[in-house]
Amino acid sequence: MSSNAPVSVVIIDDHPAILSGVQAWYAASRRPVTVIAAGGSVREAWTEPGSAADVVILDLQLGEGGSAFGSLRRLVDAGRQVVVYTMRDDEKTALNCLDLGAATFLTKNEGQDHLVEATLAAADDRPYMPPALAGALGTNARADRPQLSVREENVLIEWFQSESKELVGQRLGISVRTVNSYLDRVRIKYANVGRPARTKASLVARAIQDGLVDVDDL
Repeated sequence: MSSNAPVSVVIIDDHPAILSGVQAWYAASRRPVTVIAAGGSVREAWTEPGSAADVVILDLQLGEGGSAFGSLRRLVDAGRQVVVYTMRDDEKTALNCLDLGAATFLTKNEGQDHLVEATLAAADDRPYMPPALAGALGTNARADRPQLSVREENVLIEWFQSESKELVGQRLGISVRTVNSYLDRVRIKYANVGRPARTKASLVARAIQDGLVDVDDL
């Protein structure tokens, strides 16, 4: 998506004050953000017009019951970009959401600036690291780090800092197919040590956990 293109959003939250507040934040965004559906059920994301939204904002604690993590997985498996926005602020929940494929994880204490920026980043398929998530990753020391080659690390870090794989290829002098090959190898290595990383966001999390990249670099 173009960095100036309008963004459509569906908000899943069962607190009317949160729904109203978030819609007001988007209305004041420097880049057009349109809320095309909002409500307290994940069904909003599956029925028109919510099914066409670029980004889904998902609260983990909904009154409708069922597994919020299951809903997150189904949305991600359907190719949706999901920003988790919740009162829960523990490290385990944050990492679980990234492992399931969330674009990023924010607490409701982080407010307007971070939610709007996280939404725009998700629409553009860019990583976004709000403070609570950075803190969770920074304290999560992992001993099961895969052995990546220097070239694999270079491609991975360049991808985090680029808008597309085409740009990565241009900067490193390799083809997009080769970029994909390196990224596939990295994912396989993480899966082999029991730390799968299906999405760009989860790869960012792994790289931060393993000291390959600093939060400030993103």
